[in-house]
Amino acid sequence: MAIKTISYAASDIGRVRSSNQDSGYAGYNLFFVADGMGGHAGGDIASALVAQRVAQADAVYENAEKAGEVLKETIWQANHVLRDACQEHPELSGMGTTFSGMVIVGDKATIAHIGDSRIYRARNGEVKQITADHTFVQRLVDTGRITPEEALVHPRRSVLMRVLGDMEEFPEVDIETYDVLPGDRWMMCSDGLSGPVPESVMDRLMLSKIDSDEATELLVGEALEFGAPDNVTVVVVDIVNAKTQTDFTPSARFVGSGANDVVIADRKGSRILKILNPLNLPDIILRRTEDPTDYVPESDEYLEKILRETRTKIRWRHVRQWATVVLLTAAVLTGVLGIYNWSQDRYYIAEKDGYVTIYKGIRESLGPLKFSVVYKNTGLAMADLPEYQRYLVERSITATDLKDADRILKALSLAVGSK
Repeated sequence: MAIKTISYAASDIGRVRSSNQDSGYAGYNLFFVADGMGGHAGGDIASALVAQRVAQADAVYENAEKAGEVLKETIWQANHVLRDACQEHPELSGMGTTFSGMVIVGDKATIAHIGDSRIYRARNGEVKQITADHTFVQRLVDTGRITPEEALVHPRRSVLMRVLGDMEEFPEVDIETYDVLPGDRWMMCSDGLSGPVPESVMDRLMLSKIDSDEATELLVGEALEFGAPDNVTVVVVDIVNAKTQTDFTPSARFVGSGANDVVIADRKGSRILKILNPLNLPDIILRRTEDPTDYVPESDEYLEKILRETRTKIRWRHVRQWATVVLLTAAVLTGVLGIYNWSQDRYYIAEKDGYVTIYKGIRESLGPLKFSVVYKNTGLAMADLPEYQRYLVERSITATDLKDADRILKALSLAVGSK
């Protein structure tokens, strides 16, 4: 069945960062996100250079295999661009970027992925994560050494094993091909969305019937609602029947740093590479560091280091959990004991076995826990009381203290005498 796409892209700097290091692209047949890394070393430049180079692969291909070959080759070329930029501009050393994208050919989608930006697919009421994060923590999850829940809060969860960047060797890029069907919704995002926003929230918007532009903006909005500690970039692609009438006109749309020019500028006798954005003019070397280096080449030694950190974290978490249980238990017991001691300074008068009885404590109870005991059976028969006084005793009469209880008992006795 012939299909066509309806797409939209959006990016936001978030609530913490001083620059947007993400880039996104929604084109004619190609769609992707790139999340730059390197902080002051030029993460925004890395993602922009890759975005602008890979976007040149947005074309019509004879089949999915050919599209995959061209896309992979173009990504490698983009990696050369990053390497050359670092050699010519030493201040950019260490910059890099993730890349997660797809090119549509007929009823196929060829996926290219490296890093921890993600691709999701919504189909038949189910949302599935298509890509696997290239992180050390994800490797530990895959090998069963930690749980997915532990990975979510791991302090090293953002340390990448594979990225595009300042390296000599060809980066290992995952290339896969999937069927696309009318009704599919595909979504590419940086970890500024998948990190802070719960999957249930993303799934709800992915499965909704709202248009791709509204879904994209709402997904970015959810990231902002959850604090947006990082830049967030989202590209949504809806697959529809080619005969479906729409108002959508395909175009090449860049968002984030990819939408800006990367230019060479002179500063104090040196030539630096910078993003030309009228809203963000400071030179890159004057920016504050956004985050620590988050790329470490894959190695068993670093994997073991992270595993040791994980065990330590889990051990201390268990200690904190038990300490919390002990403290809460102590607080509850202290509260109950306090209530009990307070109740034992109170008295009330009620009926027991047909006689007026003085109780010490309060009539209320907490489940099986009683807060009163019989203090004195007065010997005054309920049957001897006038009707109104008998009614009061049946409902119980509260006394402020023992002296007050004796006063109430005397009043009841007088009522019997006047009956």
